[in-house]
Amino acid sequence: MSAMEIGFAACFSRSDCDAKVEDPPWDSFPSRNVETLFGIFSRQRGKGFCKLRYNLMKRSPRCEFSPDSANIEIMSSSISALELLKTSAADRYTRESSSIVAIGLNYRTAPIEIREKLSIEEAQWPNVITELCDLNHIEEAAVLSTCNRMEIYVVALSQHRGVKEVTEWMSKRSSVPVSELCKHRFILSNKDAMQHLFEVASGLDSLVLGEGQILSQVKQVVKTGQGVSGFDRKIGGLFKQAITVGKRVRTETSISTGSVSVSSAAVELALMKLPEAAHALSKILVIGAGKMGRLVIKHLVSKGCRNIVVMNRTEDRVASMREELKDVEIQYRPLSEMRLSAAEIDIIFTCTASESFLFTEVQVKALPISPRLFIDISVPRNVAPSVSEIKGIQLYNVDDLKQVVASNTEDRLQKAKEAEAIIAQNLKHGSIHLKLFQLSRN
Repeated sequence: MSAMEIGFAACFSRSDCDAKVEDPPWDSFPSRNVETLFGIFSRQRGKGFCKLRYNLMKRSPRCEFSPDSANIEIMSSSISALELLKTSAADRYTRESSSIVAIGLNYRTAPIEIREKLSIEEAQWPNVITELCDLNHIEEAAVLSTCNRMEIYVVALSQHRGVKEVTEWMSKRSSVPVSELCKHRFILSNKDAMQHLFEVASGLDSLVLGEGQILSQVKQVVKTGQGVSGFDRKIGGLFKQAITVGKRVRTETSISTGSVSVSSAAVELALMKLPEAAHALSKILVIGAGKMGRLVIKHLVSKGCRNIVVMNRTEDRVASMREELKDVEIQYRPLSEMRLSAAEIDIIFTCTASESFLFTEVQVKALPISPRLFIDISVPRNVAPSVSEIKGIQLYNVDDLKQVVASNTEDRLQKAKEAEAIIAQNLKHGSIHLKLFQLSRN
């Protein structure tokens, strides 16, 4: 080191240094002490890693360090100082601006075979936020997981490192190799990420253009994120603004008029496979009385179907459906009778959050031989793909709904242009906040 002068900079607060100390005699500073310090800090790499820099050929480093007795005391307590920094993600980096990043997969980029492996139940969203924010370069996070998409939104202290960490987390959680994920994922940052979320909330990025259920799902992200550490003002504010945009699009345009949803498209697909005369006579089983299941039942009733059996863990939701649809006979059966009931059914809709198959090839082969139609709109899927190979069985999943919604899309393209204008206005406003947010980091 005699050939050059070395400065050692340690950043202990948001500013590079709270107080200047007199430029120390760097020529006489023992190189082994510098190496010892660097080793101590390097071993503490992680969320609280304090940037350390050798400033080559500089006599006035940004944060001077003097090896007198006072500073030796600082050195001895450096590990505890770093532990304190772990509570403040904002102090990790001083040069690179934070970024809002969207990382995910949807029905356009990945088949259901991949999406179902990454699907995250709503009840797990708070834990996922915590796990993501435990990553070294992630400050805030949110997750939006539906049958057509699994998207993670984060505030990344380093965009490149943050994307790498989130992708590795996704791979570890789903057992999908990183190389495979990279074939299907999309990555959007800052303004592009904001625009994407606004379009999602407005129904412009949905399989069914203009569908309304996605706005409820975006609202649920905010609801489940309340009080969760890591769902803070930046990500929380972004989602709240997206909800405002989604509401405005639906209020000021007619994009959702006569709109179909995944549930109604599923009903349309089922009825397309049957003669019209058979609609009222077909025996129909709906497994799952959650939001998707309830919408399936409503659309079946609107199409004239009257012979409906509903299976759910409890009868409460089915009872409320009976009250709402008084002119229709809706039978409730417990899930324990699923195989027995399926034996006498013509059309079976599955829409549960089960992570294992409700119907396997062996189980379906054991049913009486007769034409039977399965419409599986669950992600992960509820019916094993091999069931489609059984003679007399037709099986469709959520990716097969594209053939139904294609004709409906044309009618909404003009309305979508009106919605895009609204998004552009809000995006300009949001970009100002994004710029102020980035400036506050520097």
